[in-house]
Amino acid sequence: MTDSATTTTSRSRDSRRARARAPAAKYPYIVRHLAPVELLSTEAVEIIEANAEMILEDIGIEFRRDPESLRLWREAGADVQGERVHIPRGMARRLLATAPAEFTLYARNPARNVRFGGNATVFSPVGGPPFVSDLDGGRRYGTLEDLVNFIKLAHMAPAIHFSGGSMCEPMEIPPNKRHLDVQYSFFRYSDQGCEATPETRGHAADAVALAQALFGAAYLDAHPVVLGNINSNSPLVYDGRMLGALREFASHNQGTIIVPAVLAGAMGPVTPAGCLAEILAETLAGMALTQLVRPGAPVILGSFVGAISMRTGAPTFGTPEATQMIFATAQLARRLKLPCRSGGSLCSAKTPDAQAAYESAHTLLPTLLAGVNLVTHAAGWLEGGLVASYEKFVMDADQCAMMQMLAQGMDLSARGQALDAIREVGPGSHFLGCAHTLANFEAAFYQSTIADYSSYEQWSLEGSLTAEQRANRVWKKMLADYQDPGIDPAQDEAMREFIARRKAVLTDTIEDE
Repeated sequence: MTDSATTTTSRSRDSRRARARAPAAKYPYIVRHLAPVELLSTEAVEIIEANAEMILEDIGIEFRRDPESLRLWREAGADVQGERVHIPRGMARRLLATAPAEFTLYARNPARNVRFGGNATVFSPVGGPPFVSDLDGGRRYGTLEDLVNFIKLAHMAPAIHFSGGSMCEPMEIPPNKRHLDVQYSFFRYSDQGCEATPETRGHAADAVALAQALFGAAYLDAHPVVLGNINSNSPLVYDGRMLGALREFASHNQGTIIVPAVLAGAMGPVTPAGCLAEILAETLAGMALTQLVRPGAPVILGSFVGAISMRTGAPTFGTPEATQMIFATAQLARRLKLPCRSGGSLCSAKTPDAQAAYESAHTLLPTLLAGVNLVTHAAGWLEGGLVASYEKFVMDADQCAMMQMLAQGMDLSARGQALDAIREVGPGSHFLGCAHTLANFEAAFYQSTIADYSSYEQWSLEGSLTAEQRANRVWKKMLADYQDPGIDPAQDEAMREFIARRKAVLTDTIEDE
């Protein structure tokens, strides 16, 4: 081989290695080319729907410590007895006729707008843990620095489309002021969309005010830029804090996710069909209330499904029953013509081990196949949601990128059919050196950022690293490579001034607002 040929080969090899190390392009969101799997028959779905309507009318839903919500229901024609609201059959569905079947959530960077509903799937990372963990520091309380790190990781990860809610709680900040630092961090360190802080009506109002400082009040009234995650207190209760936050977001045309957190055997019956009737009743009531506040306000039907161990009472995830409920939730949402939120990479494991992998895979893959639109807790979830793990974040993000590829469906173009390659190779040879392989090998298959495909000998020479150890290196490199998206100085100053004013008047302890 000549010197020039050797140099060319070396440059080509170096170029390929550089491309392999380079971060993948950011995906806006998944557009599924796979038909959703419908696990339940029409008869089964109709049974669950009828049972939910019975719950709403005969048993009722309690709307506690929120006279305004009770007033709205009374004026709509519901039977309000004290704080319990009995909703006539069909009323909630009729009210939801004004809710959009699909809507766009607008990001600071328009290229990162996401769509909820239809054939769109959006991956969002873990939200809410008080603890974080990594191989270096172990398990510890989360800090604002940890939160910013996770925001940066979500900003960088190709298949994390939406920043979601607080990926860990900054526990060093007083609870009644924490939401301001959390919301600012999301707006400042990433230009993709995010959730807002819904603990009370006051917190929701602060999130809306910060969004107005960033986007402008008029823009916000016509464009959803945040989602508020509104949880019922299952079974069959909404409390005043969540109701106030719901009304705040809906009145400003911001999105809400109505999410019963039902663990079968604790907050719901021990059977999937019983849990689903309860989930549907609670979501129908909460979603219909958004339309009483503001017809046309965007809303997502949510569920958080799992069970408890009948031996220990601890939460379990990735079980067959939870999988059934994920499929059914998406099916019920489609019949209502509403976007759906469910699933994630859920597990009860304490470390990113085989249990974590199996349970997360048994949650994430069904979520995609079910046709769920918003997948929360898709990366980083550990220990039943108590811990945000740095290593598991990048391991899960790798799986999310695999789901991104799977959702594209099979390539049946001329390239995908590869008949030219089959003609060239013919019987008894191989495809390693044929023209089609040479033209396509660099992007032929998904290349994991975590998995090791080398021989045992090569793996040993390189340190015998486990997946968790490799993930440790990956998240550190991602943070080192993070590039600040920047922000308009005037918008940044407006947010900072608002935060300073609010912190000056807020107490440290959360109060009902």
